[in-house]
Amino acid sequence: MIESDNRQHRGKRPAQRRLTALLATTSAVTGANVYLCQPLLGDAAGSLHVSAGALGALPTVTQAGFAAGIALIVPAGDGVDRRRLILGLCAASSLVLAACAVAPTAFWLVACGLVLGVLSPVPQLVAPVAVALAGGDRIGRTLGVVQGGLLVGVLASRAYSGVLASAAGWRAVFWCSCGATALLSLALRRALPALPPAGPVAYRSALSSVPKVFAADPLIRRVTLSGALVGISFGAFWTPLTFLLEERYRYGSAAVGLFGLVAAASALVSPLAGRLADRLGPRRAQTVVIGTVLAGWAVLLPGGTNLGRLIAGLTLLDIGTWSNQVGCQRILFALRPAMRSRLNACYFTLRFLGIAVGSFAGTLAWRYGGWGAVAAVGATACASALLLTAGRPPRPLTNHSPAAS
Repeated sequence: MIESDNRQHRGKRPAQRRLTALLATTSAVTGANVYLCQPLLGDAAGSLHVSAGALGALPTVTQAGFAAGIALIVPAGDGVDRRRLILGLCAASSLVLAACAVAPTAFWLVACGLVLGVLSPVPQLVAPVAVALAGGDRIGRTLGVVQGGLLVGVLASRAYSGVLASAAGWRAVFWCSCGATALLSLALRRALPALPPAGPVAYRSALSSVPKVFAADPLIRRVTLSGALVGISFGAFWTPLTFLLEERYRYGSAAVGLFGLVAAASALVSPLAGRLADRLGPRRAQTVVIGTVLAGWAVLLPGGTNLGRLIAGLTLLDIGTWSNQVGCQRILFALRPAMRSRLNACYFTLRFLGIAVGSFAGTLAWRYGGWGAVAAVGATACASALLLTAGRPPRPLTNHSPAAS
């Protein structure tokens, strides 16, 4: 009887892996939609007879819409059928991408970019779904695979949109992304089972419970705030990096863009980070990965005058940062299965806020203190996250707390 159960369990694993791979692909395609406009600004501006600066608002409003979608749409995943929500967002995104492709004016394109961003937080809905379908004993590994797909999509979007635009024009990029998103919707419709919520939760209650559970549960506060601090560290690096490479190393925009390919290491390491979290336990694994980020800043300190150290430090920082994201999500998802979408919304809202704060702080540090000041900002934020993580863990609330409803 036991052997029969084991064979049945093993038989389900390939199907689960295929579904996890499809959800990772979903994260890749929908995540890419947010970033594919960045290499197209010059060509689109010329076609629409406006200055490149006039279209500079496109990536900004798309990102702003994406943040708004995370805060306003993702919490709904705990109160509705998530299959219907994901399929609806993908179908609507494909229509908006088509609208981008036929945009007659710059205003039309920017407005469509804002709507596209609002409809794009599908990866933040997919992660809780993947964990629920894979089983609770494989949370870290599953999150690593899904996040790896997201990183590949983000990285590939810039490369594919730039190459395709040079060959077929910027409108072809939006048409191809429209087709890919529509095909993805069809694949998900066939493969995804119905995913009803754990309990009936009204949208207004789901939305209002996010700040309530953050205020009430000390462990959730610790995890999300440490993630925000690592986000500050991450943002403080990437914006001044452009200034450093252009001013000190005399690199052009093409060479600067190649540094983003180093982030491909993160996509490969994300599944390993998930396994590390499963084996070591969340607190110990988080201490290791945040320590990796801090080690990256130690290597980066003389990076202003040493290109080899700059690349090595970038690799450590990037691997540690994205591994930290896997670890934070693993802790939150294990705490409250019925609130996974809302906790994901809380985490990513603070994470993106931290990256924005870090970008601003890093720019100021570069302006007034140079690369040494940038490293000080990033290392301080990272050290604060490490102290917060390595300290004595607070006792989480029970799942029966009023804040959990």
